[in-house]
Amino acid sequence: VRMITRFALFEGQLKPGTTEAFRAAVTAQLVPLWRQFPGNTDVRVSFGCERDEGAPEFPLMLAISYPDRAALDQALTSPFRAQSRDVTAQIVAQYFEGRIHHHVTEAQEYKG
Repeated sequence: VRMITRFALFEGQLKPGTTEAFRAAVTAQLVPLWRQFPGNTDVRVSFGCERDEGAPEFPLMLAISYPDRAALDQALTSPFRAQSRDVTAQIVAQYFEGRIHHHVTEAQEYKG
């Protein structure tokens, strides 16, 4: 089984004292939008807790999976994505200092 996953990596730092407010805003405002992206099979939100010394900081990693590239392309043009970009910009301005970059992966499961 192959699947396409698009990751959004929030690389940087949260503004001091905003961790819980950031997580609450993402959970309440963004997760419901991300779950409405058409064709998605899985939405995973991971909040950074700890990292190796010297490793870059990722306060948030989002992974949305799709059965194929066509489904991903449909999601990228959906009104829910446009809305989520606007909400993300508001949340980022309030809580986050850094950059967001996206990576598309193709996973292959090996069960043994």
